[in-house]
Formats: sequence, C-alpha cells, structure tokens
Amino acid sequence: MEAILQKNQFLKALTHVQNVVERRNTIPILANILIVAEGVGLKLIATDLDIELIEEIEAKIEKGGSLTAPAHLVYDIIRKLPDSSEITLSKDDSQDHLTIRSGKSNFKLQTLPRSDFPEITDNEFSHSFTIVSGELNRLIEKTRFAISNEETRYYLNGIYFHESKPVDADKIPTLRTVSTDGHRLAQAELTLPDGALGMPGIIIPRKTISEIQKLTLENDGDVEVKISENKLKFASINCWYVNLTS
Repeated sequence: MEAILQKNQFLKALTHVQNVVERRNTIPILANILIVAEGVGLKLIATDLDIELIEEIEAKIEKGGSLTAPAHLVYDIIRKLPDSSEITLSKDDSQDHLTIRSGKSNFKLQTLPRSDFPEITDNEFSHSFTIVSGELNRLIEKTRFAISNEETRYYLNGIYFHESKPVDADKIPTLRTVSTDGHRLAQAELTLPDGALGMPGIIIPRKTISEIQKLTLENDGDVEVKISENKLKFASINCWYVNLTS
C-alpha cells in the first residue's frame, strides 16, 4: 500500500475517528484504526464494537491496500507535523509495519492484521430517510443536556430517537428525540421525513450523540439515516458515516 495526502485533510479525519477508540482496550485490535487505500482516496475506520465511524478523504493512491495502525499514535504524529505538509503512507507486503514519511520525518509503526479488525455489517435496514444536518443537530442540542449520568440506569444514558404518533387524527406524525435523567425530561421534534413512517424507536448512547453532533456542526447538507430494530446508520455526503448497534 502507498498513498500520498495532505496533512490538513488527514488530521481532520483522524481527529474524528480516534475519538471512537478507547484509551484502554483489553482487545488490542480495537486500539487501531483500519486504513483502506482504494480508488481516489483513503477510508479510515474506527470502532469500539458498539459504534463504527468511517471517514473518506482524497489521496493519491500509488498502490492500493489496507492495514491497521495504532489510532492515537498516528494522530499524535500527524498533529505535530508542519501545517500543509505532504504525507506518504506506505507498507510493503513483506513487512508488518506502516511507514509515515513527511519531509525529513520518517516513522515506522507496528501494524496488526486487517483480518482481525471487526466491522459492523451495513445491511438489513428497514427504513431510510434524509434529515438536514442542522435539523439533526437541533434535535440533539435540545435534548442531550437531560441525559442521565447514572451508569446503572443504562437505558437513560442516551437519547430516544423515534416516531411520535399524534392522538388527534388531523395532526401529522413527527420525528422526536427525548431524554431524561429521572428528574427532568427534554424533547424536540420535527415533521416526520418521507420514509420514516413506521420506523422502530432506538436509544442512541451518549458517546454516539457526542460524535454525531461534532460532525453535524462541522458539515452542512443532508444526512441519510437508515434504521432497523437494533442498528442505526448516519451517512453524510461529506463522506462520514456512523454505524451504531444496540
């Protein structure tokens, strides 16, 4: 594998994906991000087995391939390089390390097999619809403050994302977010998007909420939402994806 890309793009994507990776892991592969070089860019994937965050960035691909590398270490290296640096990522098939080159800097990082990296399957969604990024952020912002901090009441450690059916027949259904800590309750809603009718309700955990809000604040445009009984996916035209299992 060999790819050439700009620091600013790479660092922005790494900032997002490394947030998903826990600092302490009992499973070594979960401390790594998966880097896939194909087509006209790189795909960066991180997961903690509950959340999977994918970012796609432009790069010059000299040779396709994939590998896993320590997420926080890669982030720290790229962060300290000079702004506007050109970075080369490479790995020979006969080697078990990733080489990062930029100017006079040269780093070699130990890798783990790509086959060990767990990926959340992206299929079997029963409903699909689109929300404007700003509206999704509003639904989160209006309700996240009431999420419970009590770990023992795990079902309150998130935002309930669901369809609200009106009691009055002349009113239209809405897409509603609700959170509570047992003392206060917050809710926000918008007109139910096309394709969301009959969608199952799902609780989005605090960590996922935090990552989605960061991404919606940084990117405009539409967000595609796919949902099933135990899986939720957010996908942006700006090339970020968040998969969630529950």
